[in-house]
Amino acid sequence: MTFASRLEKLRTPYFMLILMAITIQVGFASWSAILNNFAHDDAAFTGADMGLLQSVREIPGFLAFTAVFFILLWREQTFALISLVVFGIGIAITGMFPSVTGLLITTFIMSLGFHYYETMSQSLQLQWLPKETAAKQLGTILAASAFGQLLIYGLVILLWKVLALPYIAMFWVFGGLTLSLVLFIILFFPTFDQPHLQNKKLILRKRYWLYYALTFMSGARRQIFVVFAAWMMVEKFGYHVHEVAFLFIINTTFNMFFARKIGSAIGHFGERAALTFEYIGLIIVFVSYAFVNNAFLGASLYVIDHFFFALAIAMKTYFQKIADPADMAPTAAVAFTINHIAAVVIPVAFGVIWLYNPAYVFFAGAGFAVVSLILSQLIPRHPVEGHETLLVKPKVVVGE
Repeated sequence: MTFASRLEKLRTPYFMLILMAITIQVGFASWSAILNNFAHDDAAFTGADMGLLQSVREIPGFLAFTAVFFILLWREQTFALISLVVFGIGIAITGMFPSVTGLLITTFIMSLGFHYYETMSQSLQLQWLPKETAAKQLGTILAASAFGQLLIYGLVILLWKVLALPYIAMFWVFGGLTLSLVLFIILFFPTFDQPHLQNKKLILRKRYWLYYALTFMSGARRQIFVVFAAWMMVEKFGYHVHEVAFLFIINTTFNMFFARKIGSAIGHFGERAALTFEYIGLIIVFVSYAFVNNAFLGASLYVIDHFFFALAIAMKTYFQKIADPADMAPTAAVAFTINHIAAVVIPVAFGVIWLYNPAYVFFAGAGFAVVSLILSQLIPRHPVEGHETLLVKPKVVVGE
């Protein structure tokens, strides 16, 4: 087989999904690893400022429902790539504005591209991947993106500790790298056909209510990890850029080696079992956050917390099994908005609570996980259209 023919075999929707997942992580992983220290050192942020920043970051997620209107103009694949360009530009210019106002503006730009991309990516994944193998393939995509993250965190450490680059240069490097990968994807891949014509209007279906509820709670819980657990590492335990990056390396190494196996396990044991395991684990982690005073234990909890992220594959495959194939794009847009209702409010509100007592923030996170656990028990062992929850009798009897 010639090199050209081997290369041609890679020009598939699945491989494009993998490369786009790596690209988004190149940008977001570097931004996440640098942001807290940049905000603390150069912009003199407090916990309340960080809460405000993260609320602003989530506003584009809240507006994700508007993606439905953009796909009237562009194909989902095209819109995903345009979103990645906006995302890369937002990262590249972040270091140029070391102030609260500057960071709010650049973060909004970065987040606009990020959330529109994520909306389109989820829709394309659920359309392009077969139901029978989706969980395993989503695990592979997660593992590949973890590998990209791993390389980026290593590069962050190299640029910060060895080359001693200033923050502005680091943001330029990683923003430029993100844009370079997007350009490669645009040039390398053709425009692929969509297997199902998508409904190009906002859709809210009563039978998807459990998916909506789980999505809402996911958005609330995620903020505790993304905003406050990460901020605790810097403010309370004094972690520096390279130390935060090293924590991320541990997290992504796990995903790189085990995400595919987690996807396979979800396919074998079912979504209800996977989510039950996730939520019980998160309850324990969040309660532990409230009491931890040791930097090593705090870091250990942070790593364990991140482990549960891979189990979120179960929510995607649950929806894929119960949904009308034409609903993937509009429901992805609506779901992102639902996910970010809490995400817009919680960081700024909990940032104020953080100033009073950080432990209360983590107790609230444990409460969110308890509600999620209760909701997850309504997922059937074999969810299908017409049997979306245990409250609905299946048309055909299946094992529970």
